[in-house]
Amino acid sequence: MSLKNYIIARPLVTEKMSRLEEEQGKFAFEVHPLANKHEIKAAVEKKFDVKVMKVATQNRVGKSKSMTMRSKGRTIRTQGRRSHWKRAIITLAEGQKIDLFGTEGTG
Repeated sequence: MSLKNYIIARPLVTEKMSRLEEEQGKFAFEVHPLANKHEIKAAVEKKFDVKVMKVATQNRVGKSKSMTMRSKGRTIRTQGRRSHWKRAIITLAEGQKIDLFGTEGTG
């Protein structure tokens, strides 16, 4: 698979992941749906220069959505679907850290 530049889509920064980052050294990323654990591990280690101990992946199913609009006196109902996506939770080696916001060294 030749997705080396496209494996990591974006970091996922939520309240839960911030807590896991502080307590257990885990970070979450949205990754390419076809990427496997070995490719994700290699991409994170290369991009952030850290040692990855474990990779857990989750395939997330997109939700169905419906929308109602009024246009020129008519009611229009449409249905759609959000995209499916894949999440990877990375566990780093003891003492390793990823600086997602570039705040390391400023103060």
